[in-house]
Amino acid sequence: GWFDPIVEFMRPVPPLALIPLMIIWFGIGEMSKVILLFLAALWIMAIAARSGVSGVAIAKVHAAYSLGANKSQILRKVIIPNSLPEIFTGARVAMGVCWGTVVAAELVAAEKGLGMMIMVAAKFQLTDIVIVGIILIGVIGFAIDIGIRKLEDWLVPWKGKV
Repeated sequence: GWFDPIVEFMRPVPPLALIPLMIIWFGIGEMSKVILLFLAALWIMAIAARSGVSGVAIAKVHAAYSLGANKSQILRKVIIPNSLPEIFTGARVAMGVCWGTVVAAELVAAEKGLGMMIMVAAKFQLTDIVIVGIILIGVIGFAIDIGIRKLEDWLVPWKGKV
């Protein structure tokens, strides 16, 4: 709750609006992309984690306390496992935003990457390369989402089960 004003202030700011600041502070390179992606995902993940934690049934926490669990055990054995489905949903959304952000950042200013490839191809009116780039963006984004789903299935096998 303490960070809610900061999260709600930064959440609506499009990550692409931060590109000029990242270029000024960190130059055109990988470091600026990493920090930009971190900031793009941070607010989404914070909201997902908060939603996951607040969605934990208080009865489960009380039951753990009545069985003699301490605060650390409740965090590790009750709160985190019950929050993981929401956190993974946030991770899927954040990864989609991050993938779109990195490609868009490469369209604006980059030395390499799919966005840069599309921009160079567009300058020379190489429509086929632009279309292949767009298809690659979609395929890679889909693969990332499938990877996160598989990781979720492996780490959270109880999701959706009563």
